Amino acid sequence: MSTSCNREGIRCAEMAMVCLTDFEEYAKEHLSKATWDYYAAGADECCTRDDNLLAYKRIRLRPRILRDVSVSDTRTTVQGTEISFPVGIAPTAFHCLAWHEGEMATARGTEAVNTCYITSTYSTCSVEEIVAAAPNGYRWFQLYVYRDRKLSESIVHRVEALGYKALVLTVDVPYTGKRRNDIRNQFKLPPHLKVKNFDGVIQEAASSEEYGIPSNTLDPSISWKDVYWLQSLTRLPIIIKGILTKEDAELAVEHGVQGIIVSNHGGRQLDGGPATIDALSEIVDTVQGRIEVYLDGGIRTGSDVLKAVALGAKCVFIGRPAVWGLAYKGEEGVREVLQILNDEFRLSMALSGCRNVAEINRNLIQFSKLT
Repeated sequence: MSTSCNREGIRCAEMAMVCLTDFEEYAKEHLSKATWDYYAAGADECCTRDDNLLAYKRIRLRPRILRDVSVSDTRTTVQGTEISFPVGIAPTAFHCLAWHEGEMATARGTEAVNTCYITSTYSTCSVEEIVAAAPNGYRWFQLYVYRDRKLSESIVHRVEALGYKALVLTVDVPYTGKRRNDIRNQFKLPPHLKVKNFDGVIQEAASSEEYGIPSNTLDPSISWKDVYWLQSLTRLPIIIKGILTKEDAELAVEHGVQGIIVSNHGGRQLDGGPATIDALSEIVDTVQGRIEVYLDGGIRTGSDVLKAVALGAKCVFIGRPAVWGLAYKGEEGVREVLQILNDEFRLSMALSGCRNVAEINRNLIQFSKLT
C-alpha cells in the first residue's frame, strides 16, 4: 500500500493500515456524523462501552519462553466447524450505512478468511442476498423475539433453509438502551435503505419508528420458556447472546442451549454492567465445558484475543471493527481487519510460548493483577 507523502511530509496519500485503530480513525473521518455516532454509541454515559476496552489493558500475560514456536497453528472449532482462528464477526446492524454493498461485502470478506459471520436481524441486505454473495461462508443468524411471533418464526425457517448453522438469540434487549447521540441526531435509516429481512412483511410506520422498524415490535415479555419455543421451531443449535452472570449461565445450560456469548451489547444496553472480559471467568467456571462459551465487546488487538481465549472463550466476535473495515474498503477492508487480528494473534501466541490454540490456558494470565 502506498505511503508516499506530500512534500511537507505531513499527510500521506494513502495511510498504511497497521492496526484496528487506523480503521477506526478512517471511519470516523469518512462517515457522516449521525452514522458514526450510531456505530460508536453506548448507552447513557458509555461507562460499560469504554470499560469493555479498558478491562483488557488491566490484564497482564505470563509468557513462557524457549518453547520452539517455529510452527504455529491458529485454527479452532466452533460448534464442531473448523475456522481459521478464534475471531468471528458479531451481529451489527445496517452495514449499508458504511459501504454500499453492506452485509454482502461483510459476508464475502469473512468467507475469504474462513471464519464465522453472525448475520444481524437488522441487516440492510436480506439473508438471501447475503448467502448468494458468499455461498461457501460459515454463518450463524442473530435473532430477536418479536411481539408478533410469526415474524420470528418465519425468519427462523428462512435461515434454516438457507443453510445458516446456528441461531444466536439476543436476550439483552427487552427494550432498547438510551443512546443519547442517536436521540440528539434523531437517527433514522435513510429512505433508500430498509431492514431488508422484513421488507414487505412489517407495515411501514414512519411516525413511530425505532432503528428501521416500528416501535414496540420487540417483545419485552421474553423469558426462559421462549428458549423451549425456539427449540420447537428448529433443529439448529441455539446460542444465547447477552449473558453476564453465572446464574444465567447455569440456566442457559439447564435449558439445553448449545452456547453462550458473554455480551453487554457493546455497552449499548445497560450502562454500569461489567466489561465482558471481566464477566467471562465466572461463566466459564459455571459452565464447566458443558457448552461452548464465546465473548464479544472490546476486542481490538491480537493480544486481546489471546487473553479472552486464555480465560476460557472458545471464540470472540468483533462488532465495530468490522464496520470500520467496511467503511474503509468494503469486502477488502473487512478481510484486512480480520487478517491484522489473525497476524497479531499468531504473534502474541508465539511470544507467549503457545504453538496452537489448545496450549492457551489460564496459566498465561497473571491473576494477581486482576483486581
